[in-house]
Amino acid sequence: MPGSKNTVLLDRFCVRFTAIDRRSPLTVDAYSLELRRFFDYIEAQGLEAENVTTEHLIGYLGRRKENDCLGTRSAAKAISCLRSFFRFCIAEGIRPDNPAALLETPRRHLLLPETMDSETVDCVLAGIDAGNPLGLRDRALFEMIYSSGLRISEAAGLNMHDIDIQEGIARIRGKGNKERLVVFGPEAAMWLQRYIDESRPSLADGGGRGNALFVGRNGKRLSRKGIWKNYAKYAARAGTGSRVHALRHSFATGLLRGGADLRTVQALLGHADLATTQIYTHVDSELLQESHRKYLPRLESQKLTVLNHTGKRN
Repeated sequence: MPGSKNTVLLDRFCVRFTAIDRRSPLTVDAYSLELRRFFDYIEAQGLEAENVTTEHLIGYLGRRKENDCLGTRSAAKAISCLRSFFRFCIAEGIRPDNPAALLETPRRHLLLPETMDSETVDCVLAGIDAGNPLGLRDRALFEMIYSSGLRISEAAGLNMHDIDIQEGIARIRGKGNKERLVVFGPEAAMWLQRYIDESRPSLADGGGRGNALFVGRNGKRLSRKGIWKNYAKYAARAGTGSRVHALRHSFATGLLRGGADLRTVQALLGHADLATTQIYTHVDSELLQESHRKYLPRLESQKLTVLNHTGKRN
């Protein structure tokens, strides 16, 4: 049956993608989900991986865009997945060519990260009721994410032995299982200590014998989905529509505003490419405008006068 054949093919691809290409579990999961959608599509067309053409792939992407509202970024990821899969097919001798190589990756527009000022962050965090075990856990969790600029998956993956509260240092496993050290401040350290002493033993399975730092009411490691859901609740209470990743972005822009250099911010965020970090310099352009208005008010006044009289910039 085609379905069972594709299942075997998918399993082989995931094994190679993990062992040889050394991709992270999150990337493997994302590619596996995309390929399941692709296999469903070609099976409905009576096709197999051996005889798929570029035109078939264009049809698949068009269907995804129509049914799933596929955006530019998601389309680029889908194309990357298909290219990787057909490279695998070539390596395995399943077919001699890569039909996805002819697909044009859509150009991504520069999207500036969502950030919050310190007052908004304080409002969100202060709105968490730390008077119960789950609330205390969430306060410690989001203080940690903000203080260290963690990705959600990195926070979820923290284990007890990864943090040194006295030194304010944590060992993080980032994208591609790369490890780095991050620091966190005394506020986060205080909430972490309270959570570990007062809340975690009652939540963790077996009275706290598990490895996971942040756990749910069932004693298991808190999931990324759980973190997203909980933050959305607190953000709504604070009157902001921000997502949890905004805490990481706000951490980065806060460092730059404080005078940190890009290389330091890159290391703390775990960016492989400095160009990824440089996007935060665009976000901080608002600070430049504020400083210009504050320290050169006379020039700002002159500029407004010229605009009012001519309708054009001088």
